[in-house]
Amino acid sequence: MTSATGQGPSSTVTAADEVATLLSELIRINTSNPTHPERPAAEWVAQKLDEVGISSTIIEAAPGRASTIARITGTNPDRPPLLIHGHLDVVPAEASEWSVDPFGGEIKDDYVWGRGAVDMKDMDAMTLAVIREWTRTGVRPPRDIVLAFLSDEEAGSRQGAHWLVDHHPDYFADCTEAISEVGGFSVTVADDLRIYPVQTAEKGIGWLKLRAEGPAGHGSMVHDHNAVTELAKAVSRIGQHQFPIHVTPTVRRFLETLAEVTGLPLDPDDPEPSLKQLGGLARMIGASLRNTANPTMLEAGYKANVIPSHAEAVIDTRFLPGYESEMYDTIDELIGEHVSREFIAHDIAVETDFDGAVVDAMAAALRAEDPSGVPLPYMMSGGTDAKSFSLLGIRNYGFSPLLLPAELDFTALFHGVDERVPISALQFGTRVLDRFLRSC
Repeated sequence: MTSATGQGPSSTVTAADEVATLLSELIRINTSNPTHPERPAAEWVAQKLDEVGISSTIIEAAPGRASTIARITGTNPDRPPLLIHGHLDVVPAEASEWSVDPFGGEIKDDYVWGRGAVDMKDMDAMTLAVIREWTRTGVRPPRDIVLAFLSDEEAGSRQGAHWLVDHHPDYFADCTEAISEVGGFSVTVADDLRIYPVQTAEKGIGWLKLRAEGPAGHGSMVHDHNAVTELAKAVSRIGQHQFPIHVTPTVRRFLETLAEVTGLPLDPDDPEPSLKQLGGLARMIGASLRNTANPTMLEAGYKANVIPSHAEAVIDTRFLPGYESEMYDTIDELIGEHVSREFIAHDIAVETDFDGAVVDAMAAALRAEDPSGVPLPYMMSGGTDAKSFSLLGIRNYGFSPLLLPAELDFTALFHGVDERVPISALQFGTRVLDRFLRSC
């Protein structure tokens, strides 16, 4: 992989000028996982980098499952690099449910519309826009920057970040920090106050398959042991169970900071009664207070009058950092003796501190563009490629800065219908990223 020096022909095209167009073009490349592999998008990224003199490498974990990696040379070779990573794949979209073509990349009403507009082709476009402007104008960052545009995040990263960490760690091994998705976006909590949650933690994930077995038989007979009944009882117990609250360091700091800046009576030791005061934030914070286990799929039988020999269910479990053992000890108690379980997907929980020079640079960049903004850490209930890169000792932050309209239910757009992002938010993001990357 060849490094770019940041030298290139001057141009008046700025990151803010082209970010919406870049995002629109990228959305039009359908990368629905698993039916549409990322190779065309990876090649598009490589082309956009090549246009400004940055060479890159495309690596496939499997046919079509491609990631693009590049390195920008900074002014101080003694400093460890910063990793910026973003995934190229998206979840599928049912076109009949949308008001626009989900893969049309339409620009209307001052928004860019389409699958991936917020998860997470917006960050891909903002990163490309800033780096392209830098190389056109001769700007070099103070440290090397590794760019990774990745495959397969939406299916667990086994043919994306996890595969690269296992097979090509040398691309990232000298990086000490990383930024990526689902953080740095504004949440309006008062007319003159916005918070910017920066992701510093993620719950772990375990998708479980439960299986009950029993003798098959005729539906008209008396049966003492029915696989469907045993499975249904286990699923019901799990679905109705409420795990205890555990306030992790990330959540505690979030609640303490929010209470301080808003004056709300948020008790970090007993936060749940106060959640209703947080409006749209309650959904996000509530999921970070405890382990969760939600039944999502059921399958049994093939005919109305035949008792099946087995029945299966899928449970989506998410566990807090430090509480994985509690999760699965409890699950084993709830499923009972006649039901077995196995993982169909499993990944770690991650958490890092909200401190240090990189965090200071994030906060300064946000406040420079929004003096009313308050950065604070939060825990994400889902998962990102940060899980993979944390295995290399990299500290990971969700930092995709956006200044959003107060009325926009942003978190509902992730994997949602009519996914879209304001053009002004993208332009804000390029300005914040530019400030951050020049100083971090």
